[in-house]
Amino acid sequence: MAGQGLTVSCFLAVVLFSGILTASLPVLQLSAVVGKIFIHELEREGFEYSFTEHPEPPSDSPITFHANLLDHPDLPWWLRYIQRTPFQTGYLYGSATDKEVGTQTIEVTAYNRYTYETVRQTMVISIDPSPDGEIPYQADFFVKNWNVEEVLATDVYELFQQAVDSMWEQEGFVVINISSALDRGGRVPLPIENRKEGVYIKVGSKDPFTECLTEAKSPENRYRCKLEQHPVLTCYDSFSPRFKVDWCNLTLIDLTDINTTETVPAYGDGVLDPGTEFNPPDDAPDRAFFYDFLLTFLLPLLLGLLLCLILAYIMCGRREGVHQRDMKTSDIQMVHHHTIHNNTEELRDMAATRDVPRPLSTLPMFNVRTGERINPMQNSRYDSAQVPLILAQQ
Repeated sequence: MAGQGLTVSCFLAVVLFSGILTASLPVLQLSAVVGKIFIHELEREGFEYSFTEHPEPPSDSPITFHANLLDHPDLPWWLRYIQRTPFQTGYLYGSATDKEVGTQTIEVTAYNRYTYETVRQTMVISIDPSPDGEIPYQADFFVKNWNVEEVLATDVYELFQQAVDSMWEQEGFVVINISSALDRGGRVPLPIENRKEGVYIKVGSKDPFTECLTEAKSPENRYRCKLEQHPVLTCYDSFSPRFKVDWCNLTLIDLTDINTTETVPAYGDGVLDPGTEFNPPDDAPDRAFFYDFLLTFLLPLLLGLLLCLILAYIMCGRREGVHQRDMKTSDIQMVHHHTIHNNTEELRDMAATRDVPRPLSTLPMFNVRTGERINPMQNSRYDSAQVPLILAQQ
């Protein structure tokens, strides 16, 4: 028995630790450049092959990913992760700045939603400074008919680059950043077919803006945008029909000039910089709450006391009472009242002593046997046996 118990305990321990231990993939080395979009695709096939229970070719099982900075619960502020459904590919994307130059380690954990298996992979991202420095001319496009994970795909990303190249012919063209419209304060689209949330794509170049871009920000086109009309441009053919660009929402940034073509709003991530914290002021002046106490407590109390006094005066001071009512009534009125009451009682006593029941009405009645019309007030000579019949006829 002891040997069997030990065997069962060892078996349960093996099952428990096999569920706890997580398979790991080799460390992946990645590189990013400051001022240029970084995109890494989390391929489902690479993680599916690492699941221990399914060594055969990958299946269509749902897989979700969780990415975080090493020894931290979340990703760094410049890096984002998106995966629309567990059956689609996940993406890590973002644009680093000069503050992030160096090395950052990212942990990615894949979860199999069917078998509850997990596979972990470590990614080391080397962030290098931009060799060309800061890009002076930047344009932020808002594409309405795409979602961010669709633009991050290689084919769509290259198509947009070709569309911008055909309009803005130059050599140093780069895509600086890609962000969802929801991250810029946009709303979730209605549940209508082919309705997208939109994506912002920021591109930059060392060459000045083309004539098409400057036409979009002309006073005439701005006035048309206020009237909710499409601006008049010559570069529609570069993007249509695959990319529907909102030209009224175009932002141009010229870093060579202090007065930029349009000021770009700064969208923060809501996280303080490392090493900073909020320090409340220590020299706040003291505040006396005595007058606030009088206003919020004593004033309603005095008002309620006044209402109670008014109600007590009405109920007690203005009430007549029986004695006071009798004092205001004249004697002759009281005599008439008692006389009428006594006479009524006397008539009722006299009517009760009669042999024949008092008729219920003074209207004429009929005899059931003879059909003779009888007036009980004029002729009271009739058989007492007829009384129930008369009463029934009534």
